Amino acid sequence: MERKKTTPAFITELQPNEIFVFGSNLQGMHGGGAALIAYRKFGAIMGQGVGLQGQSYGIPTMQGGVETIRPYVDEFILFAQAHPELTFLVTRIGCGIAGFTDEEMAPLFREAYNVENIVLPPGW
Repeated sequence: MERKKTTPAFITELQPNEIFVFGSNLQGMHGGGAALIAYRKFGAIMGQGVGLQGQSYGIPTMQGGVETIRPYVDEFILFAQAHPELTFLVTRIGCGIAGFTDEEMAPLFREAYNVENIVLPPGW
């Protein structure tokens, strides 16, 4: 059985077809963590908290509990499936400033596991 590729712990550069998927807030204030990296390096737009922005894709994680994040993850998975020409490198969204654990966040991405162009963090 072939092992699925995983997202590296630190992403410092992207290929032209790669998208950096990060946890954001609904206001799109990309002031820290992966959101700041997305803003500084990969085209995230200050004031946009959701969706494709340059070579990045924001998933809000700061507005409540895990269940408030699920609709945005589901939307992301559908977006990725509609764009097979792109590869989406998912960071450990929600596991930094938002304060969630891998055990809380990984199940949200269960449907993403078998999507060829979504790369998840180790253990997700």
